[in-house]
Amino acid sequence: MRRCRLWSGVILVLASVQLPAAPPAGPPWRERPDWAALFDAAGVPGTLVVVDRRDDRHWVHDHERAQRRYLPASTFKIPHTLFALDADAALTPDTPFAWDGTERSFAAWNRDHSLRSAYAHSVVWVYQALARRIGLARERAYLRRIGYGNADPGGGLTQFWLTGALRISAFEQIGFLQRLYDEALPFDREDQRTVKDIMLLERGDGWTLHAKTGWGFDVEPQIGWYVGWVERDEGAVFFALNIDMPNGADDVGKRTQIVRAALASIGALPPAQ
Repeated sequence: MRRCRLWSGVILVLASVQLPAAPPAGPPWRERPDWAALFDAAGVPGTLVVVDRRDDRHWVHDHERAQRRYLPASTFKIPHTLFALDADAALTPDTPFAWDGTERSFAAWNRDHSLRSAYAHSVVWVYQALARRIGLARERAYLRRIGYGNADPGGGLTQFWLTGALRISAFEQIGFLQRLYDEALPFDREDQRTVKDIMLLERGDGWTLHAKTGWGFDVEPQIGWYVGWVERDEGAVFFALNIDMPNGADDVGKRTQIVRAALASIGALPPAQ
């Protein structure tokens, strides 16, 4: 069994993690007025941040909102999967998790799962089981180690990313995703590659989509996320969207709809059929 590397290294706690998020340094961020129309058509306020490495362009809709921190909801499954692998809470993507027989609100959750399928179906109970195996002290240390948002796991070991104190901005999501893509996080590179593989959702002609949705439905207003990247031969295109979801489940599809339309407008994804 691989020894957890978190405790053998020096953990640097960034003094800025509790401060309002700022956009990462680099080329200037350019507003996209045409993307505002996508949010208007969907009838939801929100932000979208895109880093296009094909031509080193940095795009944003609603720069001010992109700096605000929100509950990550299920987008936290991306770093949480990495934490679980490092802590040996899940040994492989196919490590089994037995369903406890409790009927939950989403039918796909009511069966046995592996780490890979739990990510794909956003199975909360599996990640709550992982959190118990990892423990609060290591969760806090991992969050601080990667400077994830405000790095605050307050509000309960199995709830801190759902209804608790953890918050992250769209700009910070983009920064985290780029470090994961580059395998530049302070974790084993093999584990980072495993997480990227688990994130793969879709393939097309010359592209792959690695992403995760999130839905914070126990907060007011409800918050929706869609984060990830499109990998193309010319370079990766990273994105992070969050929206208010005043209509709850009726707004769920708007997360991916807005992102796909915006990415199609810059040729990162094919237009919707």
